[in-house]
Amino acid sequence: MAPEKLSAFEARRRENVANNAKLLKDTADLGAKMRKAAAPAPRPAAPRKRKAAEPAVRTRVMPVRQSARLAGANSDSKDTLVKLEDVPVELKDREPKRVRTNGDLKLSNLQVEGKRWANTDALASFVQGAQPGVRTFTDDDIKDTDDEKLKTLRQDLSDLSLFAGWVPNDIKITPERVYALTFHPMLDKPIILAGDKKGTLGFFDGSQKTPDYPEDEDEDFEVPLPQISAFEVHNRTITSIKVPQFDPNSVITSSYDSSIRCLDLPTQVSTQLWAPEADEDELGISCIDISPEAKDTIIFSTLEGSLGRIDRREAKAKAEIWGLTDIKIGGFSLHPLLPHLLATASLDRTLKIWDLRMVKGKGELRHPALLGEHTSRLSVSHASWSRSGHIATSSYDDTVKIYDFAEAAAKWKPGHDVTDKEMEPATSIRHNNQTGRWVTILKPQWQHNPADGVAKFAVGNMNRFVDVFDEKGTQLAQLDGDGITAVPAVAEFHPVRNWVAGGSASGKLTLWM
Repeated sequence: MAPEKLSAFEARRRENVANNAKLLKDTADLGAKMRKAAAPAPRPAAPRKRKAAEPAVRTRVMPVRQSARLAGANSDSKDTLVKLEDVPVELKDREPKRVRTNGDLKLSNLQVEGKRWANTDALASFVQGAQPGVRTFTDDDIKDTDDEKLKTLRQDLSDLSLFAGWVPNDIKITPERVYALTFHPMLDKPIILAGDKKGTLGFFDGSQKTPDYPEDEDEDFEVPLPQISAFEVHNRTITSIKVPQFDPNSVITSSYDSSIRCLDLPTQVSTQLWAPEADEDELGISCIDISPEAKDTIIFSTLEGSLGRIDRREAKAKAEIWGLTDIKIGGFSLHPLLPHLLATASLDRTLKIWDLRMVKGKGELRHPALLGEHTSRLSVSHASWSRSGHIATSSYDDTVKIYDFAEAAAKWKPGHDVTDKEMEPATSIRHNNQTGRWVTILKPQWQHNPADGVAKFAVGNMNRFVDVFDEKGTQLAQLDGDGITAVPAVAEFHPVRNWVAGGSASGKLTLWM
């Protein structure tokens, strides 16, 4: 069979393949020859010659340190002394390794020597801690008072003595930390109510029979415990306790468990006045107040920055809730004589005054008219109105501020605009409010209807006292006593009489009468 004739294209393709293969082979052969020509010729190995060992010179090994006298040096000759820089590095003593120091270090024990570093004033502004037992108001302040009326008032309040029946450590009014405290308004005996972190409501009667202590202090004597009643009326922290003077048989409480309850003392039944409609809904309540005019109206603030109003006469009260801010309202209060005026303190660092006579907006945007506000450097914990028209606030900028609206408030019409200048505090008192994690926030509380006619408020002191100030910011007293081992952070006056109570983080009660 005749071979198939290739086309011109296929013949050309095969010719190119053959040429390329030949070109690659020639290139590889050329590269191999070039590498071989470039390689250096191998050198013949030189024969090793043995070197004759030199005899070792016997020398005396000298110690690193030696006596110049023993070496025969002349003590008067400076040339024979060995200088430190002439000693070889390997012969010098090594500096000991610096070891890390563990544990807590107190700066007072670590101060660098030398006059240049002896001053510690630069750190003084950072010292904010409590100094237990260190007074900031003394008997000398009372003696140096020129105003006789003020001097008498200071003396009378400073003469209040700590309850003598039991030491504060024995009066454990609640099992856990006290968050809210108040007096029952009755005048003949002091009855204190306190609410704690777990929702327990405690009662202590200061008129109960006290132990007959032996005159000889060395005599063994088992002290009987005081009579205290405690009831778990809430499931979480009790934030407010109110006993209305117009209804002394009712104890109204609020809690972080999103409920408001009323305890009827004669029947000893606690009734829920309000809670969110759905059990799974939570709206932690931070504070409540009751209008002395609309006696069945309860106003409450929440951890979410809203304000609510309910009528406790309704079987299933529905709350009208207004959103005032996006973050927690720590405390608020109504003006005792003008209850349409309401002051709030918030984590947004503001004190705000609202007018309940004018509620504007629609739906979720409804809210009382904002009359004015003042901004502090840090968050404001509480705002408390007095009968005289003053507002006292405490804030984390370590101040207690007093705002004076005594004459102006009664003249405000609905929606009145309070200027920034009018909202400035009349007095700012330096006060350590750094409670930390374990002490309840310090909040000033005015005496509601003082029998002596002097507007004054009590506030806890981190040095384990209770401070008393008047409406001008003048300190009237600093209450103390033996056996106080914790900060009486939650401090309250009796509504009428000059009795003061304080609750601590351990549930202990201090009482001055």
